[in-house]
Amino acid sequence: MTLWGSFTLTHLLYLVSAIGWTLVLSALAFVLGSVAGFGVMLARISPRAWLRWLAMGYIECIQGIPLLILLFIVYFGLSVYGYSLPALVAAGLAMMVYVSAYLGDIWRGCIEAMPRPQWEAAECLAFGRWQTLRLVIIPQALRLALPPTVGFGVQIIKMTSLASVIGFVELTRAGQIINNTIFQPFLIFSVVGAFYFLLCWPLSRWSESMEKKLHVAHRQA
Repeated sequence: MTLWGSFTLTHLLYLVSAIGWTLVLSALAFVLGSVAGFGVMLARISPRAWLRWLAMGYIECIQGIPLLILLFIVYFGLSVYGYSLPALVAAGLAMMVYVSAYLGDIWRGCIEAMPRPQWEAAECLAFGRWQTLRLVIIPQALRLALPPTVGFGVQIIKMTSLASVIGFVELTRAGQIINNTIFQPFLIFSVVGAFYFLLCWPLSRWSESMEKKLHVAHRQA
């Protein structure tokens, strides 16, 4: 069945199936990056100066390197030393490193935004540092961290398009494959862009909604 010119229903279904792999890579990057980012956040607020400086150096280094270069290092660089990784694994690892630096920094800011009396009240209750974080600070910081975390999730979905350069067939790579067959770049990549919009727009609206509610709550407080 022909939809537009030589662009058929088969091509459209191929793009739709590639959305699944985009979501898989996005989820992989977000989950692994969140776990690593939590560790980065803890190191960044550690009472040990050397650990704070180490985490700061990690964040500045990773944030100063394009994700594309990290993908090349993990996929092509490791293969030189005999570690040949599947494209999905390589993309997931590279994005985990990249995401962890940003989420760790976002969450560190949310933790440090908590009022000092919250820490002092926990000290009066004889809470240790970990108890203070787990029972007092993190539950409150979580509400503050949700809008920027969801907002960064939108960026993660869009960043998966870079995995196409190492051969991982997600939405952008699927569009390239179809375009190499029928050569209708304007049509194909317009459809690809529309799919990205449909994936990202609800998350963007959700993030904006949470930010507005947070601001209203602050004014009422």
